[in-house]
Amino acid sequence: MMPRYRSRLEIIADILNAVGDGAKKTRIMYVANLSHKLLEKYLKKTVEAGLIRANKDYYEVTEKGRVFLERFGDFSSRYSKIEREFEEMSFEREVLERMCELAISNRDDPRRRRR
Repeated sequence: MMPRYRSRLEIIADILNAVGDGAKKTRIMYVANLSHKLLEKYLKKTVEAGLIRANKDYYEVTEKGRVFLERFGDFSSRYSKIEREFEEMSFEREVLERMCELAISNRDDPRRRRR
């Protein structure tokens, strides 16, 4: 199975969760599992978006960031549920297609016609 890459929203949520009640860059980098280069890129974006604020080398989640995390949590759970349902439907479709293929191959099998 191939590893699944995180979306931009998931990375931002991971950063906000890593910041929690306050954190320095090193802690955020390790908790959010980001390279230094990606951390710098996303910290800049999250500060510009008003999701976190920087106090020297210390970061804090803003109220807007807390709202984002709450909404992202709701979105993420709904999205996961839809993904599971889609996987179940895809499996059911595959079963139905195999049933049709089997029925057609049995119908066309010359050994079945001799009866």
